[in-house]
Amino acid sequence: MALGVPTVDSHTHLDACGCVTAEDVRAAMDRAAAVNVTRAVTIADDLDGARFAVRAAHWDDRVHAAVALHPTRTAAVSDAERAEIEELARDPRVVAVGETGLDYHWDHSPPEAQQREFRWHIDLAKRLGKPLMIHDRDAHADVLRLLREEGAPETVVFHCFSGDAAMARECVDAGYVLSFAGPVTFRNSHDLQEAAVLVPEDAFLVETDAPFLTPHPHRGRANEPYCLPWTVRGIAALRGVPAEDVADAARRNAERVFGLGA
Repeated sequence: MALGVPTVDSHTHLDACGCVTAEDVRAAMDRAAAVNVTRAVTIADDLDGARFAVRAAHWDDRVHAAVALHPTRTAAVSDAERAEIEELARDPRVVAVGETGLDYHWDHSPPEAQQREFRWHIDLAKRLGKPLMIHDRDAHADVLRLLREEGAPETVVFHCFSGDAAMARECVDAGYVLSFAGPVTFRNSHDLQEAAVLVPEDAFLVETDAPFLTPHPHRGRANEPYCLPWTVRGIAALRGVPAEDVADAARRNAERVFGLGA
């Protein structure tokens, strides 16, 4: 199962994977390293998650962090919470502001509140000079509109890209980076698969979004960074290239996008 070259899991949730201690984080990354997934960006959904992500990134050099308030957590956000997110985002181990964006699938936060906080996160990413990592579920038009209205940061990553080929072209034309997760391997994901084929080699990342969205053939089981090779191989099959080409391109793109260094 190990890939022939190293790659990077650009979006995972180590806390939701069950990691609590430094030993847990090291064990998860050791399992990933055994299949040549040598680095990961662990993502925050809420304030507790943001605190954990920063700790995890300091515990293990193979881990980097992204912090934000998930759109489903934005119904009521205090100035103190925003201030702490901003303080955490300034940490040198934090390589992105995210995940932030819009989620119209779940009815946990009104669209108006989500849009307000998304605008705030866009501004934060620009002020800090860090990439913006976007969560976009059933909200394509509004996500793209708010990016236009606010002026997108220099680097924008669509985590777990879920659009079709037309949206992928629009994002690529705007200079955005698209990150593909397990759903690209699902048999009925035809629109998403078309998008994965057309994205240029320098404009895509790969991710697990663990513990969610486990790739085929293990769909339904718990996900973890060590499962990333299944997604890499699925994308490679769609693009008609060796898995090593996809893994290496994703590594190079992650190093550039997140400033990870070689």
